[in-house]
Amino acid sequence: MATQSDETLWNPDLAPTSAAQRNWAWYHFTALWIGMIVAVPTWMLAAGLIEQGMSAAQATVTVLLGNIVILIPMLLIAHPGARYGVPFAVLIRSSFGVQGARLPALARALVACGWYGIQTWIGGEALLTLLGISIHADLRGPMLPALGIGAGQLAAFLVFWGAQLFFVRKGLTTIRRLETWTAPLKILACCALLWWAVSRAGGVGPILSAPSAFVPGGPKAGQFWAVFLPAFTAMVGFWGTLALNIPDFTRFARRQRDQIIGQTLGLPPTMGLITLISVMTTSATVVIYGKAIWDPVQLAGSMAGPFVLLGLVVIAVDTVSCNIAANLVCSAYDFASLSPARISYRTGALATAAIGLVIMPWKLMATTDGYIFTWLTGYGALLGPIAGILIADYWLVRRGRLDVEALYREAGVYAYRRGWNPAALIAFALGVAPNVPGFLKAAAPASFAGVAPFWSGVYTYAWFVGVLLALGAYTLLMRRAPSRATAIAAAE
Repeated sequence: MATQSDETLWNPDLAPTSAAQRNWAWYHFTALWIGMIVAVPTWMLAAGLIEQGMSAAQATVTVLLGNIVILIPMLLIAHPGARYGVPFAVLIRSSFGVQGARLPALARALVACGWYGIQTWIGGEALLTLLGISIHADLRGPMLPALGIGAGQLAAFLVFWGAQLFFVRKGLTTIRRLETWTAPLKILACCALLWWAVSRAGGVGPILSAPSAFVPGGPKAGQFWAVFLPAFTAMVGFWGTLALNIPDFTRFARRQRDQIIGQTLGLPPTMGLITLISVMTTSATVVIYGKAIWDPVQLAGSMAGPFVLLGLVVIAVDTVSCNIAANLVCSAYDFASLSPARISYRTGALATAAIGLVIMPWKLMATTDGYIFTWLTGYGALLGPIAGILIADYWLVRRGRLDVEALYREAGVYAYRRGWNPAALIAFALGVAPNVPGFLKAAAPASFAGVAPFWSGVYTYAWFVGVLLALGAYTLLMRRAPSRATAIAAAE
């Protein structure tokens, strides 16, 4: 496809999928979602709401609503991937320009690096706990003040990080097979953990009867909405990452119907199931231990017997498969798009692993406040505007029509102004700006205590604010000043 002048925009990894490569059926997408959802971060996402004071029912409804909402942009952005066979890093060129697309690709890649580090930390903790239970010893080791973790924890993190490098050499076919075969086993492992929790708690009654902290007389009486609204935004933002790069997977779909059915069956129902299991198990820990244990690795470490060993092995294997599918794949494509002639998929994957190593992900996981309200809501504020621009460009401006060859040409209809589309840059800035003050206050409350409450309120809806502002601004700007790209799309 590419000519000599287009080598900076094309390599085999970024090229549109061929007919032979389009072999994903609906059940492959369903299995992919089960594999990514039945994982420690999603468990902690729901369980963290229990620690914030919600009841089991409140936490379940909050997570389920968020995932029903995110399914809509997920399917809208997935459509061009299945139709034209291009990954996110190439698709975004139609709106940001063939050069400007590097900006959203880099933003998405860095968020994926953060998630890669978090998943690797979780896998290392599971490995350390497994070994500690096996020899009846605490292997965390002496504290390393500069890092804030034990020497043993650092060693386990590095070992797990190194083990995952094996999959850098593997493609999406290997991931598809791994997720398809392990998905049922993950569901069984979660159900087994729920059975243990219900048995120890004396049945379902004590679990479901535990009131939320927001009832009159509770420690957080009258504060439900103050917790629910930012938590709901965080639930939507949780899969806001995958909503952007879902074309990386749907480009392999046999038909449009396969990705639509597969994702609809795989995302909300599975998320509802894992949420129910998670919140019931976490609620049971309140009955059993007198406090909510939201980390399944920590919970497994408090038990004993062969079930614990089996559970931790499942956690470790699951973490690898989920981390590769949800984080490594997309960031590898995104990094490759920065300089296709120099960066291959494999090189991009290595860059992801390296950045995930140095960000110290354990600091993001230190508290539920940091995990849910700073990390999840924060990157939702960054990526939401990109989602809004993608949806506006493909559905509202171009009416589903793209010139695929022009996506790989420097002088094509997506060149705009020296490869950058000012409308996308303005819309992106407008979508991000209102959330910056609230993010700063959430990330460093002591340093930004003077930020007005109004901005904290805006930040509560960070993902929605970013999507709607960017979508509206981009649509208006493109329609008021039609570019060559929109003129061609209108003529088709």
